[in-house]
Amino acid sequence: MLELSIALPIKVQNGGLFISRGVGRHPARKLTSWEIIFVEKGTLTILEENTLFEVKAGESLLLWPNRRHVGVEDFPADLKFYWLHFEVQNTGQNTSPLAIEQHCSVGDAQYVISLFRQFLSEQEKLQHSIALELLLLLILQQVSLSSGFEDKMDEAGASMAWKAKQLIRTQFHLPLSTSHLARALHCNADYLGRVFRRTFHLTLTEAIHRQRVRAAEKLLLNDSASLTEVAARCGFNDVGYFRQIFTKHTGLTPAVWKRRYCKEHINSG
Repeated sequence: MLELSIALPIKVQNGGLFISRGVGRHPARKLTSWEIIFVEKGTLTILEENTLFEVKAGESLLLWPNRRHVGVEDFPADLKFYWLHFEVQNTGQNTSPLAIEQHCSVGDAQYVISLFRQFLSEQEKLQHSIALELLLLLILQQVSLSSGFEDKMDEAGASMAWKAKQLIRTQFHLPLSTSHLARALHCNADYLGRVFRRTFHLTLTEAIHRQRVRAAEKLLLNDSASLTEVAARCGFNDVGYFRQIFTKHTGLTPAVWKRRYCKEHINSG
């Protein structure tokens, strides 16, 4: 018979799955244990001391012991998250002995969910098993990989955003929208919108409008081009909508802009 003695630096207390009914909020409390939370669906808003966290689907949150935490708003109806309380061996240091971010996105969310489900299944057994600590360590390991994952996601996201910007620059005259760009780049439209906004601080729709208005400004210098022709060549099917967007971005209607700058262009030619 093979006998193993496994000493682990953690001890599991208990864990569970919270499924919202759309009422109530997280109670105010201060625990002596650590708590790891992983949101599968919805957004959990919680305050730890003076720091507010909005934990979205696919993200984890590590609540520290001896810090007061409380929900600041009612649970949304679609909220679903896993939670797990545990103790950590005292290291005698003031910093966290866990090399993981307190709040971060998890690289392989489905794997983390499967680990939590295995944990809950194992917890149902009458006798405490070392498997609970092992599953917790696997969960924490996945979260500890998140920092590198987010760096890679940031790089990939910025690259995708620049590709979208290039498409807007070259295809603004064609029917173009967030969904068109996402299909062209083989990615999710919501994801593309997020990384573009994070990279350039404006939405994809705003970027498309800006590019079209810039092109329209140049075309309006050509005295022979009608407003309908300029709108069509810049990707606008409706002249009224073109006039609205142009005015929003320049502060002038296309007609006023044409009168003002076309004359200056001729005089300086």
